[in-house]
Amino acid sequence: MGLRNTLVVMTLLLSGAASLESQAFFNETGDLPCHFPNSRNRSLDELVIFWQDQNKLVLYELYRGQENPHNVHPKYIGRTSFDQDSWTLRLHNVQIKDKGSYQCFIHYKGPQGLVPIHQMSSDLSVLANFSQPEINLIPNQTENSNIINLTCSSTQGYPEPQRMYILLKTKNSTTEYDTVMKKSQNNITELYNISISMSFSIPPETNVSIFCVLQLEPTKTLLFSPPCNIDAKPPVPSPPVPDHILWIAALLVTLVVVCGMVFFLTLKKRKKQQPGPSKECETIKVEGTESEQTEKRVELQEPERSDEAQCDINISKTASGDKSATHF
Repeated sequence: MGLRNTLVVMTLLLSGAASLESQAFFNETGDLPCHFPNSRNRSLDELVIFWQDQNKLVLYELYRGQENPHNVHPKYIGRTSFDQDSWTLRLHNVQIKDKGSYQCFIHYKGPQGLVPIHQMSSDLSVLANFSQPEINLIPNQTENSNIINLTCSSTQGYPEPQRMYILLKTKNSTTEYDTVMKKSQNNITELYNISISMSFSIPPETNVSIFCVLQLEPTKTLLFSPPCNIDAKPPVPSPPVPDHILWIAALLVTLVVVCGMVFFLTLKKRKKQQPGPSKECETIKVEGTESEQTEKRVELQEPERSDEAQCDINISKTASGDKSATHF
């Protein structure tokens, strides 16, 4: 049975087999285990061992104790090593493209050809550590000095992170500011660069520490930037008043006081000069009033006295007349 046919047979056998999870970091070494129990204690001279990837490309082959590079794909040549003690293939200089499923196959080389005796699958995931997030403050072009403009960035990581946000801490509070991530991916390395831009206000009277936080996948690890500390601003003192303004203000106050005093004294003097009603005038006024009342009474009584006097005169005249008549 040729190697190609054997690969097909082993692929069918592995279709229902469970896979082991394996993890490697970018540019480092990943392990592809085989975990052969070797209960019959077979030597490597009796075995044919090889690994292939999910595209059926051979990574490594050990044929009866001797490495056989002829069946190895060029992308894996020089990048593998076999640990005979743990039956593990080590893949060096791991790249993002190396993530995926791998299978190992072990055959017994007997008189009747190759007999498959063991197989195992493993899934390799690849991680790349993002750089520590870095905050960059943007000079404020507005008049409002309480507005902070900043960017935060982290580079050369994989897989794409779940979230990037700003954490603002004061003595009494912690506030999160979230926004949309900007991402770019290198076409060759497949690594991500992440950044965010944000503007927000800070209380000027409080010390503030700003952090940029990157939440990674799939570990949920939080990666913090160094703190960006902003000290509280001292109160702005009032500008000093120029000396000439102080002199003018003092002169105006003095002038107002003097004018007020002059006005008060003048008003008081005028009140003293106005004559009040004397007792003599009051007496004259009273007598004049009584005289007017007397005159009114006399005028009312005069007609009565005139009638009586006329009556007396008439009587006297009559009496005199009588005498004359008697005399004649």
